[in-house]
Amino acid sequence: MTKDANIPDDLPEGFHLPEQRFFGRRKGKALSDRQQSLMDDFLPTIGVPIPDGEGQTIDLDALFDGKVDDVWLEIGFGKGEHLAWQAEHHKRTGVIGCEPYLNGVAGLLAHIVDTDTSNIRIYGDDARHVIWKLPEASVSRVFLLHPDPWPKTRHARRRFVNRHNLDDLARIMKDGAELRIGTDHPIYREWTMVQMSLRDDFEFLAEGPEDWLKRPADWPETRYEVKALEGHATYFRFKRLPRK
Repeated sequence: MTKDANIPDDLPEGFHLPEQRFFGRRKGKALSDRQQSLMDDFLPTIGVPIPDGEGQTIDLDALFDGKVDDVWLEIGFGKGEHLAWQAEHHKRTGVIGCEPYLNGVAGLLAHIVDTDTSNIRIYGDDARHVIWKLPEASVSRVFLLHPDPWPKTRHARRRFVNRHNLDDLARIMKDGAELRIGTDHPIYREWTMVQMSLRDDFEFLAEGPEDWLKRPADWPETRYEVKALEGHATYFRFKRLPRK
């Protein structure tokens, strides 16, 4: 986790700023017997272990049994349609999906079993737990698709796109890695552009409006995009600039 110079050193262990805390729903309707069985028995076999201890990082080679060439990360995969599509179309890429909504996790687990997909790993909680433990410059692509916009001004600090989280993403992303942010909310669209414009470590990959208003061919539509109140979404793509 990036250390903020304005944060005192004597805070209790486990303290996080509001910008770094999870606010959201953990569970919906009761899981079916099959879903509960997958959560109990299958999830531990493809879960992402979070190592204890200062300086300890996730061993990505061990996580994917040395069978992948790249690692991608999806933050909040919902029901997992996008993540599953990416994994199925990029067999040599290991995709880590983080989702605190347990019903979404259960749905993706069922899809993995039904399709015999082997290059997905799941963390069923706040993605920042994984981000803080990933090695530096280890991820080639990051997806943040339709995050909660927290449209009220008093909740703005809860939005995932903020200085602290972007600092952490910049640390784990390889030089030239791509950050994709999708939203259908006008407030979050403007907020994202403002936050990213303050960065000197990311470059906006767009030459004109069509570049962020048109969905790329390798960006499959999700159910959240279908429900977009405006009838369309925004497709932001940013490149991690080379480290200085």
